[in-house]
Amino acid sequence: MSQTIMPLAAILTLAAGTYAFRVTGPLLRDRLTLSPALQTLFTTAAVVMLMSLVVSASMLDGDQFAGWARPLGVAVAAGLCLAKMPFPVIVIGAAVTTAGLRMLGIA
Repeated sequence: MSQTIMPLAAILTLAAGTYAFRVTGPLLRDRLTLSPALQTLFTTAAVVMLMSLVVSASMLDGDQFAGWARPLGVAVAAGLCLAKMPFPVIVIGAAVTTAGLRMLGIA
């Protein structure tokens, strides 16, 4: 019984915490004023965190280097993004690049 209740309790606790964080923003928006410098800092911090996630997800598989196919696929996706291609073209281009390189033996 405990094996079923513990994960369920953890999921409900995390869901409640996430909901509380999401509700707090709109509730405090009018009460809290941030300086322009702090707003810029928060924006920059969000971009840095997202970029670090992209880099670690594209370069690592667990704690090992993922090989060259995955980062090159991500690079192709980034190039297609900069060229303002539609999203399906970006995904297919990255997938074809990664699969093609793996087929050629470049893991």
